[in-house]
Amino acid sequence: MTAKPTAPRASQPLGVGALLLWLGGAATAFLVLFWLITLILRQMPDPISPRADLFVEGARMTLQLTLVAGVIGLIVGVVAGIQKTSGLWWVRAPASVFIWLVRGTPLLVQILFVYNALPPLLKSIGLDVQLNEFWSAVIALALNVGAYNAEVIRAGILAVPRGQTEAARSLGLSGPKTMTSVILPQALRIVVPPLVNNLVALLKDSSLASTIALLELSLAGSRVSAETFMPIPVLTTIAAVYLALTTVMTFFTDQLERRLKIASR
Repeated sequence: MTAKPTAPRASQPLGVGALLLWLGGAATAFLVLFWLITLILRQMPDPISPRADLFVEGARMTLQLTLVAGVIGLIVGVVAGIQKTSGLWWVRAPASVFIWLVRGTPLLVQILFVYNALPPLLKSIGLDVQLNEFWSAVIALALNVGAYNAEVIRAGILAVPRGQTEAARSLGLSGPKTMTSVILPQALRIVVPPLVNNLVALLKDSSLASTIALLELSLAGSRVSAETFMPIPVLTTIAAVYLALTTVMTFFTDQLERRLKIASR
């Protein structure tokens, strides 16, 4: 007696309303956080209080870098992760080479390469592209986190029971439709925790953008420290601001993870 294929799990999305509520809550929390950081830093003794706005400006740039590079890196990771699971070698090969190069070289070198070497390389093939400090950092950070996200996504896709794919194909779904409607939604729910870890790591790794003179939190602190010769209070302040940013980010990503688990039941 031939067993009937198990019907694939229906994709239960989080819901537009719930997602907008989550995004609104996160945005509000960060606005309140920056207001509190500004208020607290302005009450601190020298050398912090006279330069509180510089620290806040650097923290805003750090968060902006993290969010923009994180979104692009998630898209890169999904595409490369799907390619890595392909049965066609010519589809797998570009993703494998990309992941090998990015994971095998330091992020600092990647940032410097994008900022200093990428524009001349593009110009040599007829593309006159000028990259400022912000977009150079975004590209390097997005590609770096995208490579790590790709391995996470690949593992999540492989963790979905093979029967889900077989059942979807037996019901007449095409390969791409099976991936986008059945496999990928389940895989993304599985890999939310490691993706969150990559995002938090990205926030801290954004400090390397200071090497190309982008005024983020670390460079702001370095300028204050060099000007005042008081590294202890400056470094303590930088660490506290980073801790506050990662705490709020982790809180809301944990909430998203719980909502996704509820939606998948």
